[in-house]
Amino acid sequence: MKTASKSDQRFWDRLAAKYASQPISDQETYEQKLAITRKYLTPKSSVFEFGCGTGSTALLHAPYVDYILATDLAQNMLDVGRVKAAEADIQNVDFQRIGIEEFDPDGHSFDVVLGLNILHLCRDPEAVTKKVHALLKPGGYFIQSTVCLKDGFSLLRFLIPAMKLAGKAPHVTFLSKTDLDRLLDEAGFEQVESFYPDKKGITAHFIVARKR
Repeated sequence: MKTASKSDQRFWDRLAAKYASQPISDQETYEQKLAITRKYLTPKSSVFEFGCGTGSTALLHAPYVDYILATDLAQNMLDVGRVKAAEADIQNVDFQRIGIEEFDPDGHSFDVVLGLNILHLCRDPEAVTKKVHALLKPGGYFIQSTVCLKDGFSLLRFLIPAMKLAGKAPHVTFLSKTDLDRLLDEAGFEQVESFYPDKKGITAHFIVARKR
């Protein structure tokens, strides 16, 4: 399985302070995604999130579940999350610096896995999707949001590699919605709910998929 590079890790570490200070660009859509997610959470839920960033979403879901393990490659992002958790006195979210590719569950499985705006940043999204399937309990849910840049954003195929060479962008895997559907199906998921905001510009496909 291809793993993230040190350059990707450094990119997100550098971005942490700026990322943490930026407001959510589309609060209405964000709230809708939170509401959809909570339909699949229970007070007994054990949740794994990969690519959690500064942990903002994990902390908002924390009151609705038993436990969340929030993971990311960028230590600086996780440090922000830990401060937020302490300030809010949230004690059922643990932060761990690791990529999902290297994560060893040590026999543990989860009710829900969250992969929000991260699958297209993975170097091997097919292998990651299969890893998610293995992490879930039977009938568990993979709740993900993925930007499909193959669909109508051809200019970015040239722009992003140039930005990456200049250190201004991380690795990006160009996926289509068809690719995403195939990845989920071949990994052993059935889609139970989806949401695609009717907005201008780049938006993400938000999908709830159940482990078959």
